[in-house]
Amino acid sequence: MTYWIASSPHNHTQSSTGALMRLVILATLPGIFAQWYFFGWGNLIHIAIAIATAMVCEFCVLSMRKREIKPELLDSSGILTAVLIGISLPAIAPWWISVIGAAFAIVIVKQLYGGIGHNPFNPAMAAYVMLLVSFPLQMTSWQPPLELMQFSLNFSQTLSVIFTGFTPDGFSIEQLRTHIDGYTMATPLDTLKTNLTLGKTVVESSQEVVFGQHFALGWEWINLGFLIGGTILIYKKAIPWVTPVSFLVSLLICSFIAYVVSPDSSSSTMFHWLSGATMLGAFFILTDPVSSATSVKGRIVYAALAGFLVFIIRQFGGYPDGVAFAVLLCNMAAPLIDQYTRPRTYGHQVGK
Repeated sequence: MTYWIASSPHNHTQSSTGALMRLVILATLPGIFAQWYFFGWGNLIHIAIAIATAMVCEFCVLSMRKREIKPELLDSSGILTAVLIGISLPAIAPWWISVIGAAFAIVIVKQLYGGIGHNPFNPAMAAYVMLLVSFPLQMTSWQPPLELMQFSLNFSQTLSVIFTGFTPDGFSIEQLRTHIDGYTMATPLDTLKTNLTLGKTVVESSQEVVFGQHFALGWEWINLGFLIGGTILIYKKAIPWVTPVSFLVSLLICSFIAYVVSPDSSSSTMFHWLSGATMLGAFFILTDPVSSATSVKGRIVYAALAGFLVFIIRQFGGYPDGVAFAVLLCNMAAPLIDQYTRPRTYGHQVGK
């Protein structure tokens, strides 16, 4: 069985689901490479674990549902979900986090609703939020960039940490996260939020080493990597350009207004754009054709709402990043957005 994804009724540039999913997977490679360069092997290991889990779970569920296994198993949609989960996890999170996340995404969020094309929520983001709520300690144990770590971490050491919680030399995850000055490292978004609650200004917070020379050490290059991949997808017409543009413009407007009103407690637009999962969310999550709005106007509203929610969560919420929560909230709003932005049927007058 071959599925075709395209906007009805007049778009004739259709492509098979498998080809589209594989193109999106390839487009994540620049961002994944940046993750590997700045944070080591952890995310690559989690991606591999998540893919293996997703394939096993999809095979088992399709067998129980008596569906054709080979076409659906090889359409690469499950692999893409697993890749997005592996990208989103802390690099030194335990192995079972990937297993639980991938299993939840495939079995509960995707197959329970009928498989690809029927899931109301983005499977990767639903799994991420489930993991964050269920296992907050493991999901917030972010590894600092390799250049800020006092202990080296190669492939075998990373593998040992993920599967045992310790390096072969006996260093724990908390020791790996400890800076040479004796304090535990966190992501730039988390560091900024914590510092603001302690009374520091944005400028004072930006002096810490985790921010680097630009906006967020390592994270700015990861976001640029996903921006490059997303630009390729737009060039290939695999995703609609209005969605990421609307999201980024919305985030720009919100952050600019906040910065003008209170520069001491509000970070710049570039910090918002190049920190956390901003570009991943803009180009690879919000553009999911199943769980997002369908019309052009609907996509603009959908993405703009997501940008506003990301800003609100980052600025006032309890979590430093808000992309996953914003996506799920927008997934719930997508049917209503479609209802009010659905284009008028050709030949029909308004109100008829």
